[in-house]
Amino acid sequence: MLSIRYEAPASVGEAVALLDADEGAKVIAGGTDLLVQYRSGLREPTAFVDVKRIPDLMEISIDADGLVLGAATPAAEVFENTEIRQLWPGVAEATDLIGSTQIQGRATLGGNLCNSSPAADTVPALIAVGAQAVIAGPSGERELAVEDFVTGPGQNVLGRGEFLVKLRVPRPGPRTSDAYLRLIPRTEMDIAVVGAGVALTLDEGGTCTAARVAIGAVAPTALLVPDAAAALVGSSVDDAALAGAAQAASAAASPIDDKRGTVAYRRKVTGVLTQRAAAIAAERARER
Repeated sequence: MLSIRYEAPASVGEAVALLDADEGAKVIAGGTDLLVQYRSGLREPTAFVDVKRIPDLMEISIDADGLVLGAATPAAEVFENTEIRQLWPGVAEATDLIGSTQIQGRATLGGNLCNSSPAADTVPALIAVGAQAVIAGPSGERELAVEDFVTGPGQNVLGRGEFLVKLRVPRPGPRTSDAYLRLIPRTEMDIAVVGAGVALTLDEGGTCTAARVAIGAVAPTALLVPDAAAALVGSSVDDAALAGAAQAASAAASPIDDKRGTVAYRRKVTGVLTQRAAAIAAERARER
């Protein structure tokens, strides 16, 4: 009979010690992915390390530098935060697409990233706004860009004893905003066939001075697409620039054929969603 321990550390240090001592231990925050994988036999942890009792992992803090989001904060709390919806609307949009209302009461942005699905909705949105992942481990804390966190389907940079403790998102400057869009086969509660996140900044004359474009579900990991951003920078985000961003995003995509869409279809939709998300982000930036 399989015996699985349940641990509920009260500090980051305790959690690191538990994970470092037991290679089979798995962090559980919301559990909306991990428990499904366990019940289906995809994962067989020796221990569940519940990090929701660690205060730092349940934090939402917004100041002049930006957002600090504890990795175990429920998605519902993130989406319901008025300031997050105002400052990072694309991140809020992606958060609101995680499962159902009930799932969002448990699911977390940290878990969405650590599960490392190519189709995770919040990952392209976080990449677009330049989010950083803060990781704790036996050697202390380290920080890296979200686009460098996931290394393949279901795989990431976390080593033994390490876990994600928080996400840092820089505060947007004037005339800066973001947007996230996805395509799913059904009207709700489905996995993205394609996702696209865009963040951009406009100067006082309406010219784009900075941009980040990220796409999801069309490669082994979510991708930052510098060529799509370059198509927007220096333009007034007009039709020609939007078409250039769409073309670059489509070219960067490397999707697979499956029952949910062909390679050609997914590449086409990647461009369409990138173009639409960029237009929405630009309109929001003009309103700031």
